[in-house]
Amino acid sequence: MSEHHPRIRIHAQSGTLLIRDGLSISFYMRQPHPEVALQVMRSLEVYLRALGPSAFDSYTDDEGDWQPLDDAGWEETRRKLLYPRYANIHLAEAASREKRYRFDYQGRTKNDPSVHNYPDEVCSVSYWLPSELLEERGPSWVRELVLALAAPLPFSSGNAGLAFNCQTYLLGVSREVSKYCFRYPGMDVLNLSSISMSLGTRVRSPSWLTFLGQPVLGELGGAAGLRSRLHTPGTTVQELEGDRAVVTLGPWPEAGDTEQGKDLPAYRELARILEPWTFWGEGRSALRLDPDLARRWERRFLD
Repeated sequence: MSEHHPRIRIHAQSGTLLIRDGLSISFYMRQPHPEVALQVMRSLEVYLRALGPSAFDSYTDDEGDWQPLDDAGWEETRRKLLYPRYANIHLAEAASREKRYRFDYQGRTKNDPSVHNYPDEVCSVSYWLPSELLEERGPSWVRELVLALAAPLPFSSGNAGLAFNCQTYLLGVSREVSKYCFRYPGMDVLNLSSISMSLGTRVRSPSWLTFLGQPVLGELGGAAGLRSRLHTPGTTVQELEGDRAVVTLGPWPEAGDTEQGKDLPAYRELARILEPWTFWGEGRSALRLDPDLARRWERRFLD
Protein backbone atom coordinates (compact mmCIF):
# COMPACT_ATOMS: atom_id res chain seq x y z
CA MET A 1 0.00 0.00 0.00
CA SER A 2 1.28 3.47 -0.90
CA GLU A 3 0.64 6.40 1.42
CA HIS A 4 -2.16 7.49 -0.94
CA HIS A 5 -4.07 4.31 -1.71
CA PRO A 6 -4.25 0.58 -0.90
CA ARG A 7 -3.10 -2.14 -3.24
CA ILE A 8 -6.11 -4.26 -4.10
CA ARG A 9 -6.03 -7.29 -6.40
CA ILE A 10 -8.90 -9.75 -6.22
CA HIS A 11 -8.86 -12.84 -8.45
CA ALA A 12 -11.42 -15.42 -9.43
CA GLN A 13 -10.73 -19.07 -8.64
CA SER A 14 -9.55 -19.44 -12.24
CA GLY A 15 -6.86 -16.84 -11.61
CA THR A 16 -8.56 -14.10 -13.64
CA LEU A 17 -8.11 -10.66 -12.12
CA LEU A 18 -11.55 -9.28 -11.27
CA ILE A 19 -10.82 -6.11 -9.26
CA ARG A 20 -7.76 -3.90 -9.11
CA ASP A 21 -6.92 -0.53 -7.64
CA GLY A 22 -6.38 1.99 -10.41
CA LEU A 23 -7.55 5.27 -11.83
CA SER A 24 -10.87 5.79 -13.57
CA ILE A 25 -11.48 8.75 -15.89
CA SER A 26 -14.95 9.47 -17.25
CA PHE A 27 -16.76 12.25 -19.10
CA TYR A 28 -20.45 12.80 -19.81
CA MET A 29 -21.93 14.68 -22.78
CA ARG A 30 -25.52 15.71 -23.42
CA GLN A 31 -25.02 15.98 -27.18
CA PRO A 32 -26.00 12.89 -29.22
CA HIS A 33 -23.42 10.55 -30.68
CA PRO A 34 -23.28 12.05 -34.22
CA GLU A 35 -22.23 15.38 -32.70
CA VAL A 36 -19.45 14.00 -30.46
CA ALA A 37 -18.01 11.01 -32.32
CA LEU A 38 -15.07 12.88 -33.86
CA GLN A 39 -14.22 14.50 -30.51
CA VAL A 40 -14.26 11.09 -28.81
CA MET A 41 -11.95 9.78 -31.51
CA ARG A 42 -9.51 12.65 -30.86
CA SER A 43 -9.60 11.97 -27.12
CA LEU A 44 -8.85 8.28 -27.71
CA GLU A 45 -5.94 9.25 -29.96
CA VAL A 46 -4.49 11.33 -27.10
CA TYR A 47 -4.64 8.27 -24.84
CA LEU A 48 -2.96 6.05 -27.43
CA ARG A 49 -0.18 8.57 -28.07
CA ALA A 50 0.55 8.77 -24.36
CA LEU A 51 0.47 5.05 -23.64
CA GLY A 52 1.16 3.44 -27.01
CA PRO A 53 -1.20 1.45 -29.27
CA SER A 54 -0.22 -1.77 -27.46
CA ALA A 55 -2.15 -0.61 -24.38
CA PHE A 56 -5.12 -2.47 -25.89
CA ASP A 57 -5.08 -5.91 -27.46
CA SER A 58 -8.81 -6.72 -27.74
CA TYR A 59 -12.17 -5.22 -28.69
CA THR A 60 -15.74 -6.45 -28.43
CA ASP A 61 -17.60 -7.38 -31.59
CA ASP A 62 -21.31 -6.85 -32.24
CA GLU A 63 -22.14 -9.95 -30.18
CA GLY A 64 -20.09 -8.72 -27.23
CA ASP A 65 -17.30 -11.27 -27.70
CA TRP A 66 -13.66 -10.23 -27.38
CA GLN A 67 -11.66 -10.24 -30.62
CA PRO A 68 -7.97 -9.50 -31.34
CA LEU A 69 -7.30 -5.81 -31.89
CA ASP A 70 -5.15 -6.24 -35.00
CA ASP A 71 -5.22 -3.91 -38.01
CA ALA A 72 -8.63 -5.26 -39.03
CA GLY A 73 -9.84 -4.82 -35.46
CA TRP A 74 -8.76 -1.18 -35.40
CA GLU A 75 -10.49 -0.58 -38.73
CA GLU A 76 -13.69 -2.10 -37.33
CA THR A 77 -13.39 -0.02 -34.15
CA ARG A 78 -13.05 3.22 -36.10
CA ARG A 79 -15.97 2.25 -38.32
CA LYS A 80 -18.17 1.59 -35.29
CA LEU A 81 -17.08 4.78 -33.54
CA LEU A 82 -17.90 6.91 -36.56
CA TYR A 83 -21.18 5.13 -37.33
CA PRO A 84 -23.69 8.00 -37.69
CA ARG A 85 -26.46 6.70 -35.41
CA TYR A 86 -24.96 5.29 -32.20
CA ALA A 87 -21.89 3.49 -30.86
CA ASN A 88 -20.95 0.99 -28.16
CA ILE A 89 -17.18 0.55 -28.05
CA HIS A 90 -15.05 -1.47 -25.62
CA LEU A 91 -11.26 -1.81 -25.87
CA ALA A 92 -9.14 -3.55 -23.27
CA GLU A 93 -5.91 -5.20 -22.34
CA ALA A 94 -7.89 -8.42 -22.18
CA ALA A 95 -5.09 -10.91 -22.91
CA SER A 96 -2.95 -9.66 -20.03
CA ARG A 97 -3.57 -10.84 -16.48
CA GLU A 98 -3.00 -7.28 -15.24
CA LYS A 99 -6.11 -5.58 -16.73
CA ARG A 100 -4.41 -2.16 -16.61
CA TYR A 101 -5.95 -0.30 -19.55
CA ARG A 102 -9.49 0.00 -20.82
CA PHE A 103 -11.62 2.31 -22.98
CA ASP A 104 -15.41 2.35 -23.02
CA TYR A 105 -17.71 4.60 -25.02
CA GLN A 106 -21.48 4.62 -25.15
CA GLY A 107 -22.98 6.99 -27.69
CA ARG A 108 -26.69 7.64 -27.65
CA THR A 109 -28.39 8.20 -30.96
CA LYS A 110 -30.17 11.43 -31.81
CA ASN A 111 -33.43 9.82 -32.88
CA ASP A 112 -33.43 6.64 -30.82
CA PRO A 113 -36.91 5.94 -29.39
CA SER A 114 -35.19 5.03 -26.12
CA VAL A 115 -34.63 8.72 -25.40
CA HIS A 116 -38.32 8.89 -24.59
CA ASN A 117 -37.82 6.22 -21.94
CA TYR A 118 -34.53 7.68 -20.72
CA PRO A 119 -34.76 11.47 -21.15
CA ASP A 120 -31.56 11.97 -19.12
CA GLU A 121 -29.44 9.57 -21.19
CA VAL A 122 -25.98 10.90 -22.07
CA CYS A 123 -23.01 9.92 -24.19
CA SER A 124 -20.23 8.72 -21.92
CA VAL A 125 -16.59 7.79 -22.27
CA SER A 126 -14.26 6.25 -19.72
CA TYR A 127 -10.62 5.23 -19.44
CA TRP A 128 -8.66 3.09 -16.99
CA LEU A 129 -5.10 3.69 -15.89
CA PRO A 130 -3.09 1.46 -13.54
CA SER A 131 -2.12 2.93 -10.17
CA GLU A 132 1.46 1.87 -10.93
CA LEU A 133 1.56 4.57 -13.61
CA LEU A 134 0.68 7.17 -10.98
CA GLU A 135 3.60 6.04 -8.85
CA GLU A 136 6.04 5.80 -11.78
CA ARG A 137 5.27 9.06 -13.57
CA GLY A 138 3.77 11.12 -10.78
CA PRO A 139 0.42 12.86 -10.31
CA SER A 140 1.36 15.92 -12.40
CA TRP A 141 1.91 13.73 -15.48
CA VAL A 142 -1.38 11.92 -14.90
CA ARG A 143 -3.26 15.18 -14.37
CA GLU A 144 -1.91 16.64 -17.62
CA LEU A 145 -2.94 13.48 -19.47
CA VAL A 146 -6.47 13.69 -18.06
CA LEU A 147 -6.73 17.35 -19.09
CA ALA A 148 -5.57 16.40 -22.59
CA LEU A 149 -8.20 13.64 -22.76
CA ALA A 150 -10.86 16.14 -21.70
CA ALA A 151 -9.83 18.93 -24.08
CA PRO A 152 -11.59 17.68 -27.26
CA LEU A 153 -14.78 16.64 -25.46
CA PRO A 154 -17.88 18.85 -25.05
CA PHE A 155 -18.52 17.43 -21.58
CA SER A 156 -21.07 18.68 -19.09
CA SER A 157 -19.29 16.86 -16.25
CA GLY A 158 -16.51 14.40 -15.60
CA ASN A 159 -14.47 12.65 -12.94
CA ALA A 160 -10.94 11.30 -12.59
CA GLY A 161 -9.44 9.64 -9.56
CA LEU A 162 -8.74 6.43 -7.73
CA ALA A 163 -11.19 3.61 -8.30
CA PHE A 164 -11.94 -0.06 -7.97
CA ASN A 165 -11.45 -0.89 -11.65
CA CYS A 166 -13.71 -3.83 -12.36
CA GLN A 167 -16.81 -4.99 -14.18
CA THR A 168 -19.52 -4.81 -11.54
CA TYR A 169 -21.94 -7.00 -13.48
CA LEU A 170 -19.72 -10.08 -13.08
CA LEU A 171 -20.83 -12.56 -10.44
CA GLY A 172 -19.48 -11.73 -7.01
CA VAL A 173 -17.63 -8.55 -7.99
CA SER A 174 -19.99 -6.10 -6.30
CA ARG A 175 -19.92 -8.18 -3.11
CA GLU A 176 -16.13 -8.05 -3.02
CA VAL A 177 -15.97 -4.31 -3.73
CA SER A 178 -18.46 -3.64 -0.93
CA LYS A 179 -15.91 -5.07 1.54
CA TYR A 180 -13.58 -2.15 0.81
CA CYS A 181 -15.57 0.78 -0.56
CA PHE A 182 -16.77 2.11 2.80
CA ARG A 183 -13.24 2.09 4.21
CA TYR A 184 -11.71 3.89 1.22
CA PRO A 185 -14.22 6.63 0.28
CA GLY A 186 -11.92 8.23 -2.29
CA MET A 187 -12.03 5.13 -4.50
CA ASP A 188 -14.83 5.30 -7.05
CA VAL A 189 -17.00 2.48 -8.38
CA LEU A 190 -18.25 3.17 -11.89
CA ASN A 191 -21.02 1.39 -13.77
CA LEU A 192 -20.83 3.35 -17.03
CA SER A 193 -23.82 1.73 -18.69
CA SER A 194 -26.14 2.54 -15.81
CA ILE A 195 -24.96 6.09 -15.20
CA SER A 196 -25.17 6.87 -18.92
CA MET A 197 -28.90 6.19 -18.93
CA SER A 198 -29.76 8.58 -16.11
CA LEU A 199 -27.15 11.25 -15.39
CA GLY A 200 -28.42 14.11 -17.55
CA THR A 201 -26.81 17.39 -16.49
CA ARG A 202 -26.32 16.30 -12.88
CA VAL A 203 -22.89 15.45 -11.45
CA ARG A 204 -21.38 12.46 -9.71
CA SER A 205 -19.71 12.53 -6.30
CA PRO A 206 -16.35 14.35 -6.19
CA SER A 207 -13.13 12.79 -7.39
CA TRP A 208 -9.53 13.97 -7.33
CA LEU A 209 -10.33 15.84 -10.56
CA THR A 210 -13.96 16.94 -10.86
CA PHE A 211 -14.90 18.47 -14.22
CA LEU A 212 -17.85 20.85 -14.34
CA GLY A 213 -19.56 22.34 -17.36
CA GLN A 214 -22.92 23.89 -18.04
CA PRO A 215 -25.42 24.30 -16.56
CA VAL A 216 -24.03 23.39 -13.12
CA LEU A 217 -20.94 25.60 -13.27
CA GLY A 218 -23.06 28.58 -14.31
CA GLU A 219 -25.45 28.01 -11.43
CA LEU A 220 -22.46 28.01 -9.08
CA GLY A 221 -21.40 31.44 -10.35
CA GLY A 222 -18.77 30.19 -12.77
CA ALA A 223 -15.22 29.23 -11.88
CA ALA A 224 -14.77 32.38 -9.80
CA GLY A 225 -17.94 31.75 -7.80
CA LEU A 226 -16.96 28.15 -7.15
CA ARG A 227 -13.42 29.14 -6.19
CA SER A 228 -14.75 31.59 -3.59
CA ARG A 229 -16.59 28.74 -1.82
CA LEU A 230 -13.65 26.32 -1.57
CA HIS A 231 -11.27 26.88 1.33
CA THR A 232 -9.41 23.59 1.91
CA PRO A 233 -5.65 24.05 1.39
CA GLY A 234 -4.48 22.41 -1.82
CA THR A 235 -7.82 22.66 -3.63
CA THR A 236 -7.65 24.55 -6.93
CA VAL A 237 -10.16 25.59 -9.59
CA GLN A 238 -8.83 25.91 -13.14
CA GLU A 239 -10.93 27.51 -15.85
CA LEU A 240 -11.19 25.59 -19.13
CA GLU A 241 -12.41 26.61 -22.57
CA GLY A 242 -16.15 26.60 -23.17
CA ASP A 243 -17.27 27.93 -19.78
CA ARG A 244 -16.02 24.86 -17.97
CA ALA A 245 -13.64 24.18 -15.10
CA VAL A 246 -11.78 21.42 -13.27
CA VAL A 247 -11.48 21.24 -9.50
CA THR A 248 -8.32 19.52 -8.26
CA LEU A 249 -8.43 18.20 -4.70
CA GLY A 250 -4.79 18.26 -3.71
CA PRO A 251 -1.57 17.22 -5.46
CA TRP A 252 -2.30 13.45 -5.24
CA PRO A 253 -5.51 11.44 -5.58
CA GLU A 254 -6.31 10.05 -2.14
CA ALA A 255 -8.24 6.92 -1.16
CA GLY A 256 -8.79 8.03 2.42
CA ASP A 257 -9.13 5.46 5.20
CA THR A 258 -12.00 5.68 7.65
CA GLU A 259 -10.29 3.22 9.99
CA GLN A 260 -7.44 5.71 10.37
CA GLY A 261 -9.60 8.82 10.51
CA LYS A 262 -8.68 9.95 6.98
CA ASP A 263 -12.08 11.23 5.88
CA LEU A 264 -10.89 13.47 3.01
CA PRO A 265 -12.01 16.97 4.09
CA ALA A 266 -11.40 18.48 0.63
CA TYR A 267 -13.73 15.91 -0.95
CA ARG A 268 -16.33 16.53 1.75
CA GLU A 269 -16.20 20.29 1.19
CA LEU A 270 -16.79 19.95 -2.55
CA ALA A 271 -19.51 17.35 -1.99
CA ARG A 272 -21.45 19.78 0.21
CA ILE A 273 -21.26 22.47 -2.47
CA LEU A 274 -22.35 20.11 -5.26
CA GLU A 275 -25.06 18.31 -3.27
CA PRO A 276 -28.01 20.12 -4.93
CA TRP A 277 -26.84 18.95 -8.37
CA THR A 278 -25.60 15.47 -7.41
CA PHE A 279 -27.03 12.35 -9.02
CA TRP A 280 -28.29 9.69 -6.61
CA GLY A 281 -28.83 6.03 -7.38
CA GLU A 282 -25.36 4.65 -8.09
CA GLY A 283 -25.21 2.62 -4.89
CA ARG A 284 -27.97 0.37 -6.17
CA SER A 285 -26.77 0.11 -9.77
CA ALA A 286 -22.99 -0.10 -9.30
CA LEU A 287 -22.74 -1.95 -6.00
CA ARG A 288 -26.15 -3.66 -5.84
CA LEU A 289 -26.45 -2.60 -2.21
CA ASP A 290 -29.68 -2.57 -0.24
CA PRO A 291 -31.26 0.92 0.00
CA ASP A 292 -29.77 1.86 3.37
CA LEU A 293 -26.22 0.84 2.46
CA ALA A 294 -26.56 2.36 -1.02
CA ARG A 295 -27.51 5.71 0.51
CA ARG A 296 -24.63 5.45 2.98
CA TRP A 297 -22.10 4.88 0.20
CA GLU A 298 -23.48 7.63 -2.05
CA ARG A 299 -23.41 10.10 0.85
CA ARG A 300 -20.00 9.00 2.12
CA PHE A 301 -18.67 12.57 1.79
CA LEU A 302 -21.79 14.17 3.31
CA ASP A 303 -22.93 12.24 6.40
